[in-house]
Amino acid sequence: QVQLAVSGGGSVQAGGSLRLSCAASDVTGISGWMGWFRQAPRKEREMIARIGRRTGWTWYHDSVKGRFTISQDNAKNTVYLQMGSLKPEDAGMYYCAAGATPATLTPGSQGTQVTVSS
Repeated sequence: QVQLAVSGGGSVQAGGSLRLSCAASDVTGISGWMGWFRQAPRKEREMIARIGRRTGWTWYHDSVKGRFTISQDNAKNTVYLQMGSLKPEDAGMYYCAAGATPATLTPGSQGTQVTVSS
């Protein structure tokens, strides 16, 4: 089973930036895709970005388009989420996910908290 170690969350003022990192422990367990989910307070967890490990194709939720960038370093088995122009509504717990297809992306158990103050 792939272990996903997430880091990089924290507190920032609105308009600020943060970068999240996700290191995968077992690349043999990772196939097609990695991504990021977000769970805001009192809301369901939602996928906000994903990237194809082989193709580099990316997808973003409308709420983060133009502000967040997902990238990867396959040599390090790591995926990143660069978050810019942060808004209070971006606050929440962020989870890294891996899966064979976009539809099967599964968040890991470890998340990282992002707090954005206005």
